[in-house]
Amino acid sequence: MRTVGDLLRKHDGALWHVTPDMTVYAAVERLADYDVGALLVLDGDQLVGVFSERDYTRKVALQGRNSKASWVVDIMTASVVSVSSTTSTRECMAIMSARKIRHLPVLDGNRVLGMISIRDILDDIISDHEDTIATLQRYIHS
Repeated sequence: MRTVGDLLRKHDGALWHVTPDMTVYAAVERLADYDVGALLVLDGDQLVGVFSERDYTRKVALQGRNSKASWVVDIMTASVVSVSSTTSTRECMAIMSARKIRHLPVLDGNRVLGMISIRDILDDIISDHEDTIATLQRYIHS
């Protein structure tokens, strides 16, 4: 199994994020621009939360709030579960499953390195299984 750091090396290194003082509408536009389901919420270089489609649907759309008059800080998930770059992808899967979350910020101390998604984890698990199958097939045929 790979580590989260290995997965982050496949990303472009950009910290896709919103700020707490953005409108929810602007944050949703950014989700659409990046074609992602969640973004880091950064105040300067400090992680203060995660903003997700789930936050929007449950705290704005279903409550009939106006996304142009609502602020990210008011609806973001502030109690964020995070991992380090040395966390294994298998550990991440267990955390995501237990917490029913789809995104994990990756921190080195207080320094934000990026965020991984359940898609990143599943891609890694599939790749690992494919490698195992190929190794076993080579062994059988040799």
